Amino acid sequence: MADTKMSKNTSPNEHSTKGAYVHAGEEYTRDTNYIEDRIVADPSAFADDAERDYWPVEANRYRLVAARACPWANRTLIARRLLGLEDVLSVGLPGPTHDIRSWTFDLDEGGVDPVLGIERLQEAYFARFPDYPRGITVPAIVDIESGAVVTNNFPQITEDFSKEWKQFHREGAPDLWPAELEDEMRDVMKRIYTEINNGVYRCGFAGSQETYEAAFERLWTALDWVEERLSTRRYLMGDHITEADIRLFTTLVRFDAVYYSHFKCGRQTLASMPNLWGYARDLFQTPGFGDTVDFQQIKEHYYIVHEDINPTQIVPAGPDLSGWLTPHGREALGGSPFDEAAGATAPGPVRESEKVTAGHNPMYPA
Repeated sequence: MADTKMSKNTSPNEHSTKGAYVHAGEEYTRDTNYIEDRIVADPSAFADDAERDYWPVEANRYRLVAARACPWANRTLIARRLLGLEDVLSVGLPGPTHDIRSWTFDLDEGGVDPVLGIERLQEAYFARFPDYPRGITVPAIVDIESGAVVTNNFPQITEDFSKEWKQFHREGAPDLWPAELEDEMRDVMKRIYTEINNGVYRCGFAGSQETYEAAFERLWTALDWVEERLSTRRYLMGDHITEADIRLFTTLVRFDAVYYSHFKCGRQTLASMPNLWGYARDLFQTPGFGDTVDFQQIKEHYYIVHEDINPTQIVPAGPDLSGWLTPHGREALGGSPFDEAAGATAPGPVRESEKVTAGHNPMYPA
């Protein structure tokens, strides 16, 4: 195998291992170097690329490890469900909290993932790289036979789900990467990532008043931009959902429950912004989106793991979540979640084994 490109930076990733994320006087900077291997339909087409390894798409060869608490992992759960990959790509669901070493499978019987046979995701990383120097992040895709991690490059994972796993897409799977929109969509997603997805963390982990205020200004400039963009179109790219909507949704669905207070992002709540709130509810009520969200796990992760921000580790009882199921009114803008003219349809019911715990989501009452 080629030498897989990865950083030797040992600074912790927020969504990987427990540790101190706030550094006095410093602006928060995310380590964005990941294991850059890819799983593709035809590895031979990338023979000239020596920077990473290319693994073949195969049914039931790999296992997606994705904690529901993590917004980056939540993206993969949504894309997997929308595209209908459940029959060919199994999923392991770590619990919402972890220690300095790794995410753990404490929700599974005996604390062991039933397919990989491991207690910690760290074991899969070490099976591939015994001296792996960086954070153990989710999502990660693991080769089941060897027990070794393949990739944890979350934006590439979901893009490849759409483009490289097509042979296993369900009938009626949506086109989340329309070719005619891709250039503009990449620009939109870049701004969403730098200013919103990562912007909330820049606020939460700011090490000084000055860096916090700068981060806060950047975040709300971008949120105001999206609020305006959504005033004339139902979804970010137009009439139907795309990958861009997945990437924004996982931040929006956590905003009032966590980012508003825990990360000090509270100029106003999401629920007070008519276009963003209607849009977020529209997506939440679309099969494949809200049915992947576990609000209790989300709150436990942020409020317990981030001891430097919340040293008491008290998890808030609120907010009231019933509003997520109220009418959103976005139909007035036209369009529909799935492009029916192109044959796209909603995914079927959630598998019983993958349903969110009752009481952790208004779709699943206690």
